[in-house]
Amino acid sequence: MSDDALERIAAALERMSPPPMPAPDFSAVDAFAWHTAPDRLEPVPRVARVDLSLLVGGNRARDILLDNTEHFARGLPANNALLWGSRGMGKSSLVKAIHAAVVAKGLPLKIVELSREDLPSVQRLLKHLRGAPFRFILFCDDLSFSHDDQHYKSLKAVLDGGIEGRPENVILYATSNRRHLMPRDMIENERSTAISPSEAVEEKVSLSDRFGLWLGFHPCSQDEYLEMIRGYCAAHGLSVAEEELRAEAIEWQATRGARSGRVAWQFFTDLAARHGVAL
Repeated sequence: MSDDALERIAAALERMSPPPMPAPDFSAVDAFAWHTAPDRLEPVPRVARVDLSLLVGGNRARDILLDNTEHFARGLPANNALLWGSRGMGKSSLVKAIHAAVVAKGLPLKIVELSREDLPSVQRLLKHLRGAPFRFILFCDDLSFSHDDQHYKSLKAVLDGGIEGRPENVILYATSNRRHLMPRDMIENERSTAISPSEAVEEKVSLSDRFGLWLGFHPCSQDEYLEMIRGYCAAHGLSVAEEELRAEAIEWQATRGARSGRVAWQFFTDLAARHGVAL
């Protein structure tokens, strides 16, 4: 066989089985995004987040998650956390804001975002994090599963750890609109058609039970909605008459047919633009 043919075979084998990902410089930034094909931890120099003080409502959940995160960052026992509930109520914003607040205290805490689609690769990711001299929040946003979705089995590797155990320097924070991570109608359908209804969906439903913390987020009241907007105005130096602000904010949420932290921010973005305030 010619040298040229051998080189082509070697190149093809390398494409099929690329070399291991080099260890990233974890000290360079505080946030990373995990990607596959090829595996890599992409540094995120600037995280899109709001200050913890601007997250109005859900103070009890905020305090619990902040304490849990600080305990973990200090090397103390801490729980994986599932933040579940209404859309737009700041679940993912809270995780990112708390990470920033803990880092501001000088603690060596990193955050790594993992998409639901990349869950099957989580064991490879954990190998890179296990030996690093930092502590990591593994953050999975908008997590949910359908009745035929097998990705939940990969999530167990983080929650239960398998024979090796979960790395002591990794904790999982996930957000979901569903308390049990799968639609209620699918749960009921599988129970009603199963030979053993009590066991049909036990494996999937019990997945949420493996999170030590369940933090619920519920629709906000009108007073909380207005308080969020006032907080944004104060933080960005935007002065608007109270009656005008209240009337416009209520009209905005009426056109959207909902109140939430996301709707409050969208109104404030429009308000700031109309008053010539850059964000």
